[in-house]
Amino acid sequence: MSVRIVLEKPRSLYTNLDFVAGRAILSLTSNETVTAITVKLEGESKSRLLGEAFNPYGGYPGAYRRGREPSTIETEVHKILYKASTVFPSVDQHFASRTSAYTLPAGLHEFPFQFKLPFNNACADSQSTYVNVAGLQVQAPGNTDRHVRKTLPPSLHGFNEQAIIRYYVKATVQRSAFYKENYRSQEYPFQFFPIEPPRPPLPSPDQRRESFARIEHAFAPATVPPSTAKFPGLFRKASVPEPASPTAIPLLVCIDARLPDPAILTCNEPLPLRLMVTKLNDSPATVFLQLLQIELVAKTAVRAHHLSRVNLTSTVVISKSNMRMRLVEQKRVMEIDKGHWRDIPLPNSVAPSFDTCNISRSYDLHVKVGLLHGFGEHIFPELIVETLIMPTQVYSGIAPPDALLRAMAGRPTSNIVPTAATSDLPPRPPPSAVPFSPSAPPTSIPQHLSAAPFQTGQTHPEGPFPDDAPPSYEDAVADGIGPVDGPRRLYFQQQEEGSVGNAPGSAGKS
Repeated sequence: MSVRIVLEKPRSLYTNLDFVAGRAILSLTSNETVTAITVKLEGESKSRLLGEAFNPYGGYPGAYRRGREPSTIETEVHKILYKASTVFPSVDQHFASRTSAYTLPAGLHEFPFQFKLPFNNACADSQSTYVNVAGLQVQAPGNTDRHVRKTLPPSLHGFNEQAIIRYYVKATVQRSAFYKENYRSQEYPFQFFPIEPPRPPLPSPDQRRESFARIEHAFAPATVPPSTAKFPGLFRKASVPEPASPTAIPLLVCIDARLPDPAILTCNEPLPLRLMVTKLNDSPATVFLQLLQIELVAKTAVRAHHLSRVNLTSTVVISKSNMRMRLVEQKRVMEIDKGHWRDIPLPNSVAPSFDTCNISRSYDLHVKVGLLHGFGEHIFPELIVETLIMPTQVYSGIAPPDALLRAMAGRPTSNIVPTAATSDLPPRPPPSAVPFSPSAPPTSIPQHLSAAPFQTGQTHPEGPFPDDAPPSYEDAVADGIGPVDGPRRLYFQQQEEGSVGNAPGSAGKS
């Protein structure tokens, strides 16, 4: 006996509202009695961290002493997507037959299935869990892990299996005899890339705003180079060189990196970045661009129970040095040519920002600028290198359907009646302006954009036996909306060894 999954019209990339359809193919060499054949669509977020060993006698962690406890490995797994469909027996076969076991003849048997990918994950936090013990429902204490109900995260691999988010389809053949194990197919993995949240409307040209990072720098006082001395020749006399004259005003510049507000980058698209250098005084010096490096730094926060870690990875967009490019000044403002990065899109390995139960991803844009200055053709050797850091959001670039946006715009809101406890509270003060600090970005992303899209509250059933959590509003209105009819993005995550799952035809309970 063997069972395998075959997808119909498989996509290189799936997103929300897409249909995952295919067939479960069961191959039998002899007659086999089964009770049911189930196909499951699953997604899981797995974190695995190694804790430092505790040494009661002191010393570095690698030191060996008697009584030293070994290092602990904490693993946390969340089922962010779970859908099951019984493809055999059908509803008609189940009601037509009075038995719970069915005998299938030898040969190939195909069972079609179809799932629709939802918007939000299925991992909900319950205050308590009920387990079946000897036919009785016994309440067990709930876990203390963090659970969120947000948009499904993208597929993610890397960090030596510290953080893995994967999606797959598998089939299970349930056999009637209790001493026979169930058969499971090999997990059929696929890449998932979510729909981006609704973007704010484009403002008019006179109301456009920009998020920026800014830093000032003063060059050291320099001297104007002296004239070159002439040595005696056959028809000329030796001349005395003119002494060097110090400049009265040292050059003071301000470097700006700007992005449209809110600061949003899009996968597989170039950066909408502007870089400017502004003179802050009347120095006659000329500014030269010597070094330019732009990189996108990803901060992946991983948590496994009481352990946590932040992994930093960088994607270099451009890196140029020894440029010695004269910057053209217009009313003290010098804008660096966008042609250096205008035609360079983000690579297809960059995942959009997301937040799930035990793994989250955020981004910072690091812009490193190196400047020289001089007078005329003479360039002073002083090189300044400044790094500007801007927190950004990365969107997938797959726009939500218009029908979903219209449904979300008409979403009903609950009217909250103020009580005595809330009416006495003072009004919330307006947000104060944060002064600029070179070590921190001067602007931040608004809170309504930093939160994951389509966030809904969690509900708990009132009865003693809780059922599955009700679908969110986005999933409910999306049932009647078809797949995204628009451009898809390129996204690729290299899967690590051992992440596929069980071998074909492996036995086990599910």
